[in-house]
Amino acid sequence: MYDFRKRCVSLDRLIGTFCAIPHPVAVEVAAASGIDFLCIDWEHSQIGRERLEDLVRAADVHRIPAMVRVPGHTPEWIAAALDAGASGVLVPRVSTTEQARMAVMACRYPPVGARGVGPGRAAGYGYRIPDYLKSANDVLAVAIQVETAEGLANIDDIVQVDGVDVIFIGPGDLSVSIDAMGPAGQDKLDAAIVRIAAAARAAHKAVGIFRPSADDVGKWSKHGISFYMLASDTMFLGAGLAAGAAAARSA
Repeated sequence: MYDFRKRCVSLDRLIGTFCAIPHPVAVEVAAASGIDFLCIDWEHSQIGRERLEDLVRAADVHRIPAMVRVPGHTPEWIAAALDAGASGVLVPRVSTTEQARMAVMACRYPPVGARGVGPGRAAGYGYRIPDYLKSANDVLAVAIQVETAEGLANIDDIVQVDGVDVIFIGPGDLSVSIDAMGPAGQDKLDAAIVRIAAAARAAHKAVGIFRPSADDVGKWSKHGISFYMLASDTMFLGAGLAAGAAAARSA
């Protein structure tokens, strides 16, 4: 699990999914599927602070890295996710260099950043603080989500921020923000994705993206995208049940 950040920045093709179901069983099932990593979605789900730690622990059972999409830029949210033992964080709606720098500062211990030292699960509840401090800055992945018109406009500067490992593209919010929703806006959205990916790769940053299915992973890999978040546990659950029901009715 400790090579997760290394694999991100080495541009290994990594396939993950969002975990939105607030129960450890769902995380264990996803972790046992052969996926490369999980992202516990604290931003867009009913997952609470106390449950967060249980979900990270469930991924640990299967030795699968679990990062957390935090609700926002607040350092306290980032610290809570990392203290729970997450392998990294995905910080949403990063639109400026200052927001990107704040994310890095919240993830890294001094002298690189400003993360506070605490007796959380990641540090063995206080019993392994020295060991954790030695490795945390090197092994925890920092991903920032670019998903606004402002972020697109500032992308050349955002990708230059030291300490950011992955520039993650959120096509859903981006399409709304740049007025490129639906089939009519597809070309405009694709151009924005290509623009972000090209800027990130020029700055030697890994690029990630959310995709509802694997249908166009090959297409986006040609643009240097290597970090994929495929759908979510809830989406896979619904699609699987729908397909099963349709097959049973037609049998």
